[in-house]
Amino acid sequence: MLPPNHSSSQQAHSSGATPKTARSKTAQSKTAQSKTARQIAFEALRAIDRGAFADVVLDRQLNQAQQLSAQDKGLATELVYGTVRRRRTLDALIDQFGKRPASKQQADLLQILRLGFYQLRYLTHVPDHAVVDTTVQLAKAQRLGKLSGVVNGMLRQYIRDAATADPLKLPTQPTARLGTLHSYPDWIVRVWQTMLPDSEVDALCDWFNQPPKLDLRINLRQHSLGEAESIFEAAGVAVEQVPAVPSALRLKAHSGAVTQLPGYAEGWWAVQDSSAQLVAYLMDPQPGETVIDACAAPGGKSLHIAELMGNEGIVWSCDRTASRTKKIQQNIDRLGSTCVRPLMCDSRNQPNFVNRADRVLLDVPCSGIGTLNRHADARWRQTPDSVKDLVTLQRELLSHAATWVKPGGVMVYSTCTLHPDENEAQIQWFLAQHEGWQLVPPDASFGISPTEDGWVKVWPHRQNMNGFFMAKLRRS
Repeated sequence: MLPPNHSSSQQAHSSGATPKTARSKTAQSKTAQSKTARQIAFEALRAIDRGAFADVVLDRQLNQAQQLSAQDKGLATELVYGTVRRRRTLDALIDQFGKRPASKQQADLLQILRLGFYQLRYLTHVPDHAVVDTTVQLAKAQRLGKLSGVVNGMLRQYIRDAATADPLKLPTQPTARLGTLHSYPDWIVRVWQTMLPDSEVDALCDWFNQPPKLDLRINLRQHSLGEAESIFEAAGVAVEQVPAVPSALRLKAHSGAVTQLPGYAEGWWAVQDSSAQLVAYLMDPQPGETVIDACAAPGGKSLHIAELMGNEGIVWSCDRTASRTKKIQQNIDRLGSTCVRPLMCDSRNQPNFVNRADRVLLDVPCSGIGTLNRHADARWRQTPDSVKDLVTLQRELLSHAATWVKPGGVMVYSTCTLHPDENEAQIQWFLAQHEGWQLVPPDASFGISPTEDGWVKVWPHRQNMNGFFMAKLRRS
């Protein structure tokens, strides 16, 4: 059975739209502008397919397209992120409706077909005929000749089939079924299936395909959460508090630059995901302490730690590259911290810090599969082999950063991934290899209940925030 139709006035998002089977015939399209937006999307997708990062290439394309209206820039953004995110599902449709499978299609034709099928399946504000016409015109503009007829035929057949049933044929094998339906590689689905029943894996996959929310961390030393909420609402910006996170406000809807929001220039808030805000609360830094943030850029957690310390003490905010260390300084300047000190260094080899820290934060580089809603192409970039490389790096960082902690001090290990090899297995390995350390569960006031083992795992479909893992370790 097909899902209920959406209203034609409801703009579907690339990450969360429900498959569409009908549209209002009254919807209007701005043909010339739409073609321009689609051309930009096509060129971005071609660059991404050749290895470019989605956010980088799209920003570049939009900056060069000054003639585009804000609406058409939104359409181009929707098409790029949505098509990248839904790639596996779209390729399954191409396999079904084409004489050649997606893997055998000519490269430019493949991107054009993906764009067409994405619009037919996931957008509700563009009529079917406009999708077909603009996609065929895009094929002609790329001088694909008779292949433009292939585009026309495949898209029209989808429309005919969608009139009575969902055209997408799903595999019967559970992993492949979930991966095809929600557009994930099988290996990621299998990782989650080792920890969750399939019903929850389905919910998790769906959550990551929803539009990402924008969360702010309010500096509670400048405004209470209630005061900040009132200021935003007085400015016509709808916000809501996030359960379990004392400093978080979530924007209910937002368009435009964050620099135009109340309080940006004054520096009394920063953009930071709610789950990432929990890390500083788990660390529980105290005024006057020496804290080291080992992998800090762009500095959000360092600055949150400094706020909790009342800017009394020292927070060394470390990163390996000059450009990323510069971002830390830029955030220090805007938010007005007086105790955060940026330092460019490799945290796998910094002997000057040995036994100097009361607390260490080790928010390690990771696969990022707890934040897949924010990074459209991450699910296709990461592989089991890349995870293995990250596990090696994480262990090097754990072993060295542990030497910085004074006896009686604390180290917090955190990731924004939901892969057990980067999370639970790392803590188990560390405790087995390093004597004199123990896992410390958070106290009862912490917003997320720990697992039976004592670490914290944030599941997006349960807590409605990005996936995160964190563990607090104390040296005896």
